[in-house]
Amino acid sequence: MKKLQKGFTLIELMIVVAIIGILAAIAIPNFIKFQARSKQSEAKANLKASFTAMKAFYQEKDRYSSIVTEIGFVPERNNRYAYFLNGAAVVLSSRSTAVETYAAGSNGIGVDQFKGYTAVAYQQSACTGTGIPDANTWNDAVGAPQWTVFAVGNVDGDTDLDHWSISTGSRSFPGTATATCMQTGNVAGGEPANDHNDV
Repeated sequence: MKKLQKGFTLIELMIVVAIIGILAAIAIPNFIKFQARSKQSEAKANLKASFTAMKAFYQEKDRYSSIVTEIGFVPERNNRYAYFLNGAAVVLSSRSTAVETYAAGSNGIGVDQFKGYTAVAYQQSACTGTGIPDANTWNDAVGAPQWTVFAVGNVDGDTDLDHWSISTGSRSFPGTATATCMQTGNVAGGEPANDHNDV
């Protein structure tokens, strides 16, 4: 006796494809957002390294410096963020070739263009409050000198830039979060703050 083999109809297959398409339409944007958030960990880790370098340099020399080679702040290559130790007069290192070069007085680390990332220019922080000037050096409530370092990068490919900062002293972000300044409240020295979230 011959067995009758049954398969799926075309309509059943089209329903399955439509369901997979709907699930993908829901999952892919969330995946892209989480992927961009994971790229922000680079800024947090490198800002912590800049904080450590600044504090160590201050303990040894009793002053802060904005020269990256002087304080020893050189993050690993393949960086999507540019790091600025002085927003007043920016001189970035060049990471457009296999060997990084430093112009005299380099006070920032450029994006790794050799790896294909687009260069970013310095972007002033939209936040205000205690210890958030873009001149980077400031005095705290007791008159002790403090320093702020900024990281600016593009983690999701649009025109908006992600903006982070870290300071040697505690800072205060008054008011409520806005589209330009998303940070509020107090931030302890050595803690990275996401001034403007691009994700």
